[in-house]
Amino acid sequence: MMITINKEQKFPFGRVVATPGALAALAGAGETPGPYLARHGAGDWGTVCADDAALNDQALIDGDRVLSAYELGDKTRLWIITECDRSATTLLLPEEY
Repeated sequence: MMITINKEQKFPFGRVVATPGALAALAGAGETPGPYLARHGAGDWGTVCADDAALNDQALIDGDRVLSAYELGDKTRLWIITECDRSATTLLLPEEY
């Protein structure tokens, strides 16, 4: 099943899942995953370096893995990874990788 967050979404997410740490971090910051998933799907890679952003842009063409990094309101870092086969998108904390 393809999950679509908004019409600007550039690639399918597949199944969207989150680690317990990511869910706890979002709750602790008083935030929800929706805005971050929307940014990820629209090609706003967050705080990744320029090289990783370029790799993500190329991944949209080649079908490779996509990784975004965001900072929650309380400064916790959140990663979102979409697998190369677009079967799943995972929200996680960097230390959970």
